[in-house]
Amino acid sequence: MNQEYLRWLENVDDEAVKAELESVRGDDAQIEDRFYSELTFGTGGLRGVIGAGTNRMNIYTVGRATQGYAVYLKERYGEASVAISHDNRKNSDVFARAAAAIMAGNGIKVYMYSELMPTPMLSWATRVHKCQGGIMVTASHNPAIYNGYKAYGPDGCQLTDDDAHAVEKAIAGQDYFDGIKKADFAEALASGMINYIDQKVIDDFLAMVSKLAPGDEKEAAALKVVYTPLNGTGRMPVTRILAMNGFSDVTVVPEQEMPDPEFTTCRYPNPEFKEALELGLKLMAEKKADLLLATDPDCDRVGTAVWDNGVQRLITGNEMGVLMMDYLCSKRKTEGTMPKDPVAVKTIVTTDMARRCAEYYGVEMRDVLTGFKYIGEQIAHLEAEGHPERYIMGFEESYGYLTGTDVRDKDAVNASLVICRMTAHYKALGMTLADALRDAEKRFGAFRNALENHAFAGQEGMIKMSGMMSALRENPPMEVMGLKLKRLQDYQQKVDTDFAAGTKTAITLPTSNVLKFYYGDKVTAVVRPSGTEPKLKIYHAVRGDSPAEAEELLKNWQEAFGKITEKLKA
Repeated sequence: MNQEYLRWLENVDDEAVKAELESVRGDDAQIEDRFYSELTFGTGGLRGVIGAGTNRMNIYTVGRATQGYAVYLKERYGEASVAISHDNRKNSDVFARAAAAIMAGNGIKVYMYSELMPTPMLSWATRVHKCQGGIMVTASHNPAIYNGYKAYGPDGCQLTDDDAHAVEKAIAGQDYFDGIKKADFAEALASGMINYIDQKVIDDFLAMVSKLAPGDEKEAAALKVVYTPLNGTGRMPVTRILAMNGFSDVTVVPEQEMPDPEFTTCRYPNPEFKEALELGLKLMAEKKADLLLATDPDCDRVGTAVWDNGVQRLITGNEMGVLMMDYLCSKRKTEGTMPKDPVAVKTIVTTDMARRCAEYYGVEMRDVLTGFKYIGEQIAHLEAEGHPERYIMGFEESYGYLTGTDVRDKDAVNASLVICRMTAHYKALGMTLADALRDAEKRFGAFRNALENHAFAGQEGMIKMSGMMSALRENPPMEVMGLKLKRLQDYQQKVDTDFAAGTKTAITLPTSNVLKFYYGDKVTAVVRPSGTEPKLKIYHAVRGDSPAEAEELLKNWQEAFGKITEKLKA
């Protein structure tokens, strides 16, 4: 390990990386933390803390990944082009330019935005320019010390498993310093190997998104909205799309309006968490706004708050997905635009209330693994069958939604417009989204969900997570809170065990380190390591005969299952 550290000291020419390496000279623990492993190019690309070393995000780890990705593209397609975008994070623009120069150096044409743009607009540009690949430099909702690198295929969808593994293999064959083919950025720009994406692509994206949200402009004019981009990329596209569609009373949270790589107003810029929304909630109260919208830094996810009997209420990702599906299906039924054999898609950790909603409207619900690329993959399947119009929407519990097929990743610009249309519609009926959710519960049932994140740090933490998964896999809790384990789906072993029937069947979804437990008839728990953070995630889901029963069941269940996980962590 010290040998690799010394090799980096001898070869790096980036001043910041060099200074950090010098600062830890002689500190074996600090050196080990930076070099004990390499950043893994998994199915979600790269993500890690910004800094020096093989286990950090820096121009050398980004350069090696890009060289490997370029090798893959050349081998797979021969002539190739890529689209590139970046968010507001520290070094995002530097990493994007470095990636562009390396792609150009490998003879791959580059189309890149001249300024920061959201993830969905990268997916859009990849498809518009008929690229064979795409790169989005972002760490999504992670704290400011993180950055990341997501890779896309020609359909504008993040690389699915086989392609991601092929890229990972290509990267493994590259060195951090030798063999990186890098063009001069200015020369590549002048020669046409690097091209800035023009304004028409941006305008066309917004025009496309405008078609995805049915509603009334008179209703829109009456809605008061407070919006925060959480110092990220959403300000331009979200404010423009709302203005284009009649939402004239939109106030942007001033402290969080402009890009800020330090995220000084929200330490953890995740719209799932109330702490990130505090400034927005305060302004919402001051303005007496009907709705708070908050997009994460790369503007692919959106969180919301509304009034509920005089109290501000955050709408969860599960709840919003059901509300959007209910609204869109109702509108399509009323307007006669529901396609034949409609399809919706959700992840296996997303509420089954969505399945009840789909059944209500005669929509086929498809379950996929966690990760929006699997939702995008379902759109590709429908497209290959010649019927992309069957797709109604896809969503995941972590606040990601998509209601169209022209983008193949979750899209908070699209979702923000649909949410505003929906909120305005219910306001015209004298209802809030909280009222609409209660109405939905009467039709679909009372479901409650909760997510626990168990954080682990460093190499020791990764070993601990692996041990917990092995323990749950090999010795699953057969009874919890008096509820017997009826079924266990092991997505790594690809076996679905029905304990009640005494049968085992094969799981057809891709291999993934995920366990789903079914207890009794009303409770499930899904356990999986995060693909993007050093966390073990546990998704609890319950169904009750009433909202009160569901809430009580969830509370008791979390407490009971929590004793099991705490014992495993000890």
